[in-house]
Amino acid sequence: MNEKGEDQNNSSVCADGGNSECSAGARRPNESDEEFARRERLQSRMCRIKHKIVVLSGKGGVGKSTVAVNIAAALRLAGLRVGLLDIDLHGPSIPTMLGMEDARPQAAADGFAPIDKDGLKVMSIGFLLADKDDAVIWRGPRKMGAIQQFLSDVAWGDLDYLVVDTPPGTGDEQLSLCQLVEGLEGAVIVTTPQRVASADARKSINFCRALNIPVLGVVENMSGFVCPKCGELSELFCSGGGDETSRKMKVPFLGKIPVDPQVAQACDSGRPFISEFARTPTADSMTAIIQQLGVQYG
Repeated sequence: MNEKGEDQNNSSVCADGGNSECSAGARRPNESDEEFARRERLQSRMCRIKHKIVVLSGKGGVGKSTVAVNIAAALRLAGLRVGLLDIDLHGPSIPTMLGMEDARPQAAADGFAPIDKDGLKVMSIGFLLADKDDAVIWRGPRKMGAIQQFLSDVAWGDLDYLVVDTPPGTGDEQLSLCQLVEGLEGAVIVTTPQRVASADARKSINFCRALNIPVLGVVENMSGFVCPKCGELSELFCSGGGDETSRKMKVPFLGKIPVDPQVAQACDSGRPFISEFARTPTADSMTAIIQQLGVQYG
């Protein structure tokens, strides 16, 4: 892709869902009318999105959602049309990270509209809960149905990128997404330097390989500590776990993001770090990661 996120061959993007090469146009064997209509609606939405990126982590607490938010925000700052979909149904954190906990989606002509955050189109189960502290207690089929609705019933429109934030692990939500969305651009795997996180990151990579999803690369988050007074980077724990995982698994290493108190400050205040603290070493690290995904930032 070029620096504006456009492929040289863009035949998979059908602005009106009518591209003759789109898989939605052909009925599958033994497919019912209802199943065909549902799949056709889903594919007509997805055909208008050029690139779909999924952000995965084998373990919780590694900062996956923070990375997903800042990838989406950086792409938006680069002038691209971007959507951010949160499919962490049991622990949606995107509404809080973007300061949108009280937002509610509105009906649109052909579904319902995603929430707009400075031009970034966002959807999360967190917008649909009666109380933000309500627990979502669902089994697999209900989860897949919800994810399918997010993809097919949300009026995403024409996008350059859809970034999908997932829950930790390799369970129902990740599998449902990969089965529903054809032509995923690839996955970004987020880990921390510790061996226990790196071991689970390898599982995420193997998950992608089992489903033929390209691995765009590994991000080592919480790698070192940036002093808020002097800006010096110090090693709090070990480092290099993400780099080592990349070498062993033969996938790209996208870079390291240090522990920075301003990242937590940005998340708690509902502002993407990369836009609020653009002139910092941590933001530079994030920018370098975005550039390795094939998009020029700024």
